[in-house]
Amino acid sequence: MRRMRQLLLLLLIGTAGYFGWMYRPVSPHPWSEADLDTLRSLWFESLPAPPEDLSNAVADDGRAALMGNRLFFDTRMSANGEVSCASCHDPDLEFTDGRHKGRGIGESKRNTRSVVASAYSPWLYWDGRRDSLWSQALSPLEDPNEHGSNRMHIVRFVTTEPTYKSMYAALFGPAPDFADSNRYPSAAAPGNNEELARAWRQMSQQDRQSVNRVFANIGKAIAAYERTLLPERSRFDDYVRAVIDDDRQRQQAVFSNDEVLGLQLFIGAARCTECHNGPLLTNDEFHNTAVLAFPGDLPDRGRIDGVREVIENEFNCLGEYSDDPQHRCPELTFVRTDPELVGAIRTPSLRNLARTGPFMHKGQIDSLAGVLEHYNRAPDAMIGHNEAKPLGLSRPQLRRLEAFLETLAAPSSR
Repeated sequence: MRRMRQLLLLLLIGTAGYFGWMYRPVSPHPWSEADLDTLRSLWFESLPAPPEDLSNAVADDGRAALMGNRLFFDTRMSANGEVSCASCHDPDLEFTDGRHKGRGIGESKRNTRSVVASAYSPWLYWDGRRDSLWSQALSPLEDPNEHGSNRMHIVRFVTTEPTYKSMYAALFGPAPDFADSNRYPSAAAPGNNEELARAWRQMSQQDRQSVNRVFANIGKAIAAYERTLLPERSRFDDYVRAVIDDDRQRQQAVFSNDEVLGLQLFIGAARCTECHNGPLLTNDEFHNTAVLAFPGDLPDRGRIDGVREVIENEFNCLGEYSDDPQHRCPELTFVRTDPELVGAIRTPSLRNLARTGPFMHKGQIDSLAGVLEHYNRAPDAMIGHNEAKPLGLSRPQLRRLEAFLETLAAPSSR
């Protein structure tokens, strides 16, 4: 009996020692010079002003931004008078909607991306099917699942509603008179709606161009407003400032031990900065990371379809409605079209990501923990090839990485 008690005691001591080793506190390693360079590259203070949009002459005109702001929240351009841009891009949700897929008149095909900081990206939408903010702003207006409207209705509304008519004229000059119903039907637009398309084809080419010019200008005003939606400083940025200043006391006040360890994983073993780099924490490129299809949907072909659509779009930066007479748009001129783009999706910014769930291009994953688990496993792709490799992180490491990601929250951009 005494021998058994001794063995039990030794077992308990050994077990305590084992678990004590497993759960002993982990200390962050000191920041190296290479680490500091990486932190500076991710820092909010490294973010330049938004790049110039040569295709939009009013991109940075305050009057256009004011008009665009009104249009962004106006439901009268929608088919049922109930849907505005803000219906999916809610300022209280970091200009997203909290849904798996966007919902206007019907349900959209993909998750709603935030428009905050979208002025920095050469591509819009998850598949990059538009190459400017203003061309993107036009698409939902005629999408049957979003605003469900048509460009003839929209241009007539904007050019006859007294406030918009005045604002438009101040920016672009007097609009054409669309009152002649023999030339301009009540509803018309190119596209898949045969009734609208037939009415559009019956118009003269010159009249269609007049409608398109006004329609494009409406998009340019909305884009001018969206260019004002810029990210704010986060707690992460305050921590980087403290690291740069070598202020140890401030560092400890801003970040917990786990958040520091999560940041070190983010720029190190987790390899997050391979795609989430720069001060917006995105490379704005397209990657296949094998996210499962949304239940009931076929696998998303992603960029391979988006690149075809942006090349064909009449409102792209090479088209006649660009305001740049030289049509300078190297991204579209030299755009990739290779088969590796099958299933590739545009990398989102991680700033404020905790407030923009559910996550992924169709909202397939509800939590940050679920996203991290996906990348930790890196399953085979349903379509194309998964570029990501398994991370092999432990549960404590995943929790620390999630703790860091939550420090990227910042005040709402309005």
